[in-house]
Amino acid sequence: MKAAVLYQPGGPENFVLEERAAPVPYGEWVLIKVKAFGLNRSELMTRKGLSPNVRFPRVLGIECVGEVAQDPTGEYKPGQKVVAFMGGMGRDFDGSYAEYAMLPKSLLYQFESKLSWKELGAVPEMFQTVYGSLNLALKIKPGESLLIRGGTSSVGMLATQLAKKSGLTVIATTRESEKTELLLNNGADQVLIDDGPLTPKLKAIYPAGVNKVLELVGTSTLKDSLQCTAPGGTVCMTGMLAEQWSVADFAPMEYIPATVHLTIYDSGQIRVDQQSFQRFIYDVEAGLIKLTISNCFTLNKIAAAHRFMESNSAGGKIVVLTQAQRPI
Repeated sequence: MKAAVLYQPGGPENFVLEERAAPVPYGEWVLIKVKAFGLNRSELMTRKGLSPNVRFPRVLGIECVGEVAQDPTGEYKPGQKVVAFMGGMGRDFDGSYAEYAMLPKSLLYQFESKLSWKELGAVPEMFQTVYGSLNLALKIKPGESLLIRGGTSSVGMLATQLAKKSGLTVIATTRESEKTELLLNNGADQVLIDDGPLTPKLKAIYPAGVNKVLELVGTSTLKDSLQCTAPGGTVCMTGMLAEQWSVADFAPMEYIPATVHLTIYDSGQIRVDQQSFQRFIYDVEAGLIKLTISNCFTLNKIAAAHRFMESNSAGGKIVVLTQAQRPI
């Protein structure tokens, strides 16, 4: 099988596309024929050497869709469509940047779909992150106002659609004014240009602040996002587009406004249930949700795919197809 192997952290050119033997599954591990996977910012950080405790060489990739190739227990039948995400993929053990991946059965959900592999490749982690952030962390309710900081990211684009579907007013941000139309066409009620402190702009529209904030930029804008939040409101930090893990000299009493709640969503800790994932697939098939796919690459172009992700010009999910058509 072909695999994109990272022997040491660094730039996209460090990926080595090589032939290696497909893993032989044992116990509760299942061999998956990877069909497609989406790229994630956390993989960019791992590639740069910014993810703690990751050892190299490593095959990256925290999510994938594909078919079961071999299950030693016989629970999954060959050809069954499955999705896998997080749970140590691409960090603690080799992930999805390969034609085949051996994954723990606990990470797999079986599903049914008529969507293409390209479309399905965009779904797993993007859906889980959005659904978990909005429903499990922020606990959104109809009639609330939601600020999405980082609105043109794949998570931000989908969060806008799901929040609107749930009856919220959505304010999305972008650093580039030319992307305003993109966000409005995606369903945002209002768009703010994120070129400095956002609080004055936001409070000119919502003097008391918004009910909920989905923070996708990260620690560099978190304090400002907290100031945008109404008393009793909640900020969920889910993304780290700015690639900064921590807040220097964090003083909670000064940093967090009184009665404003701060939480996070991490799909590595809490997974969305299989039924919600399948319902989302049906909604996409029915045209109720539009997947925003920015670009699609093949596995042998993984370095180019990472360069595109790092350029911050995507405006949607980046998908990689493995084209795993050959026998093991």
